[in-house]
Amino acid sequence: MTRFALTLEFDGGPFFGFQRQKDGPSIQRSVEAAIHGVTGERVALHSAGRTDAGVHAIAMRCHCDIPTSLVPFRLMGAINAHLRPDPIAVTRCEVVPDDWHARFSCTGRRYLYRIVNRRAPLALDRARAWQIVPEVDTEAMQRAAQLLVGQHDFTTFRSAHCQSKSPVKTLDRLEVETSGEEVRIHAAARSFLHHQVRSMVGCLALVGMGRWSEERLASALAARDRQQLGLNAPPHGLYFMEAIYPD
Repeated sequence: MTRFALTLEFDGGPFFGFQRQKDGPSIQRSVEAAIHGVTGERVALHSAGRTDAGVHAIAMRCHCDIPTSLVPFRLMGAINAHLRPDPIAVTRCEVVPDDWHARFSCTGRRYLYRIVNRRAPLALDRARAWQIVPEVDTEAMQRAAQLLVGQHDFTTFRSAHCQSKSPVKTLDRLEVETSGEEVRIHAAARSFLHHQVRSMVGCLALVGMGRWSEERLASALAARDRQQLGLNAPPHGLYFMEAIYPD
């Protein structure tokens, strides 16, 4: 038995999320089916994160155990051939030690959220960024973002369906930058609560549009109450960018 680490890129639009679902397509189900098509083996795919429906990934790290003599490069090509036409690609495949785990060995995760701030409809980025028409104050968003950095109880920014044992998380980075009409929000932490990034982005957007003050955001955080959440940003602007490991 060989443990393979896979790096996946995918468009989350057609899927019900990463995790296998009873009633709809998922990234996990598609990749497991592709591996079965290549090897004839039923495998379990483990991932660094579990993205929601509509969320994309640039480099989602996963692993599975397969009894195969295929070298990683050949295995990657074969899996990709079986994944067509699903918008999923294995961009890297390698053999890893048996004790390496995509989720539990991971020491950090990075996300990117894309906002396009313009009036004209989105043609190319329609399902890949959140369009906000009113002009946003990105400097105010950046100042507000720093109120969330550090260790906090993020109950306000946590989904009611979150399965994490504790709402306390340490947010290492939350940066707002602009590139032309695009606003990019970078988030980094060891781990995140369910919906945490989207919830933080939604509230930062309210600050940018002048509907919330920085003080209102601080009060929402301190309230530790999901009812105080202002807005949950849509999933299609969110990208899983990187899983970080000690090596």
